[in-house]
Amino acid sequence: MENVKVAIWGFGAMGSGIAKVLLRKKGVDIVGVCDIHPERVNRSIYDILGVEKNGRPDVVVCSEIEKVVHDANCDICVLATDSFTRKAFDKIKYVVGQKVNVISTAEEMSYPKAQEPELAAEIDRLAKANGVSVLGTGINPGLMMDLLAICLTGCMTDVESVTCRRVNSLSPFGPAVMEEQGVGLTVDAFNKGVADGTLAGHVGFAESVGMIAEALGWKVDKFEQQMKPIVTSVDRKSPYGFAAAGDVAGVNMTGQGYVDGEVKIDMIHPQQIEPEMEGTHTGDYIVLKGTPEVNMAIKPEVDGGIGTIAMVVNMIPHVINARPGLKTMLDLPVPRAIMGDYRDYIER
Repeated sequence: MENVKVAIWGFGAMGSGIAKVLLRKKGVDIVGVCDIHPERVNRSIYDILGVEKNGRPDVVVCSEIEKVVHDANCDICVLATDSFTRKAFDKIKYVVGQKVNVISTAEEMSYPKAQEPELAAEIDRLAKANGVSVLGTGINPGLMMDLLAICLTGCMTDVESVTCRRVNSLSPFGPAVMEEQGVGLTVDAFNKGVADGTLAGHVGFAESVGMIAEALGWKVDKFEQQMKPIVTSVDRKSPYGFAAAGDVAGVNMTGQGYVDGEVKIDMIHPQQIEPEMEGTHTGDYIVLKGTPEVNMAIKPEVDGGIGTIAMVVNMIPHVINARPGLKTMLDLPVPRAIMGDYRDYIER
């Protein structure tokens, strides 16, 4: 049986991290990489990653996706670009048109019908027409603040409310994330960025709420989301960010899903650089009110970068095996670390 063939579109921190993990796995080959960054184009992925080829054919980064993914030349393409469904749509359309499955790291793609129902329907139609599957996944959304809570409700006879809280550090992330989260801004500049929409904050609350509601059979009447600055009282410095005392070290994101006029799904997600400098410790927490009540705590937080890479890598066989169409994490087998040969997981 041939190895599972994977192409990667986007070779920044996430795409290259996924590649590094795949190169340690058995029964899977990276057959092509597309990226437009001038420092990566026309370079071997092995040189970029600083790893040995170990007898594998060379893979050179190409700026043209048409030369990387075409005519069903691979089993799946990992799309490690964008955060929003609308921006990812044309890329997904191209790949599925080549009869290749897709896993996207775009946060909105975890449950795209929450905010882009028409695009979600079109992706589903295109995937079915070409006999392939499309999944958006990651650590959050994708697992910590949605699927994990959903799984825990399986031991309950009644659910009254779902609260998910993820307290995490932004320190490992690069300049783009610092900018998106407003790290280093004055409070006035942060509030202006929230008002004019230039600050993204956490992307994915609407998607997590939608996934939880669908799983439990709730109809969300209203969704609300808030962004507030986390102001530091001391200077904080991370590898790619700096916040002076009195300025913004991160963002406290909150969101609510209303069912029958009541908040049934509550999302709380403060994220900042160097949180321990002011006594904040990271962690993931889920509280499920009902029968019986369920409380989960993971301390410290599950690493967001490694976690997203793992979710993508571990879902590859399940997406390949899935019936054609747009999928969410609700539709596929529960994620698990794949330590064996990838070929053993493929239904031929």
